[in-house]
Amino acid sequence: MPVGLLFPGEMGAAVGAAVRTKVLWASEGRSRATAERAEHAGLVDVGSLAELVASSEIVLSVCPPAIAEDVAVQVFDLGFSGLYVEANAISPARMARIAELGPRIVDGSIIGRGGIHLYLAGPSNDVQEVAALFEGTAVEAIPLGSDLGAASALKMAFGGWNKIGVALAAQAHAIARAYGVEDALEVEGVAGERVSRAAPKAWRWAPEMAEVAATCGELGLPESIGKGAAELYARWDEHRDTEVPLERLLDDLVVKRG
Repeated sequence: MPVGLLFPGEMGAAVGAAVRTKVLWASEGRSRATAERAEHAGLVDVGSLAELVASSEIVLSVCPPAIAEDVAVQVFDLGFSGLYVEANAISPARMARIAELGPRIVDGSIIGRGGIHLYLAGPSNDVQEVAALFEGTAVEAIPLGSDLGAASALKMAFGGWNKIGVALAAQAHAIARAYGVEDALEVEGVAGERVSRAAPKAWRWAPEMAEVAATCGELGLPESIGKGAAELYARWDEHRDTEVPLERLLDDLVVKRG
């Protein structure tokens, strides 16, 4: 049962490496760093997305949230009729739109916190088929029931709590630096290191926070917290996959007023 993986980023490669069958990926248009991750994870390169779709019975999408829907459209436009696992950090509403694209779709979300949990929601037989791919591996597949959107909602809840927390830490350090009290802030437990670790991932986190804001809007909750975090992370776009000193990150948060 070949499984196609879209795409082997840091988390995608870790999930793909755990699958208990052959995992395919498509190198066309991907970076050298992605190819190295895929090779290290033992994935099989089939070259193009078209070949991956034609050769896979299950497609597992683990990509940046900003392109998740476009990627799903591309896969189904290529005639995919197998089982599609949408495992990205997207809102339940976006998940619902993707669910209309094909006949067999499972809603998934990945939370890596001391281990990798793959939450799954959808038709029982399909969820069980996906969970079986990870039985006895480092990835724990956890069913959430049959309601498509449940796994996406969990990711929005957890991702918002976790990543908005980092954004608040960045804001706190920016305020403290303006008055020379950064050391006292650190003593009180607001670690600048947590902010520095987040910056290389901010290009992915900004769209995810926009999805959190959209989810809140759908539920009648305040959207501004998620939107604010998305704006903050967008100011670090240029630091994609690059470690940057905390001082520079805080400089980038400040909008100079004329």
